[in-house]
Amino acid sequence: MKLPSESVLLRIFIGETDKFDGRPLYKAIVEKARKSGMAGATVIRGILGFGANSRIHTSQILRLSEDLPLVIEIVDSEERINVFLPELDKMIGEGLVTLEKVRIITYRHNNKNAYS
Repeated sequence: MKLPSESVLLRIFIGETDKFDGRPLYKAIVEKARKSGMAGATVIRGILGFGANSRIHTSQILRLSEDLPLVIEIVDSEERINVFLPELDKMIGEGLVTLEKVRIITYRHNNKNAYS
């Protein structure tokens, strides 16, 4: 897949315990992105954060470490991201979704089989 040099970064902020159809939301989003033909997705686990409810989520306090903040990043063309957004909206009950323009410098893959 070739990405245009001017693309869009979709960033999704959710909690680790958020669910969609009984499954972890972050997994459901990544799987949906893959099925939608997106260029790629990465899930990043935070060690500290808070959201709209101002409740601190941290890995330092055992009882709060069960719901750490997650960020899912997806980079693709603006057109493909715009097609994906309504699907994403159906999946997210609470969280934050942002978009920003990015310039692609390198996007390469090897010839090994993809993880299935």
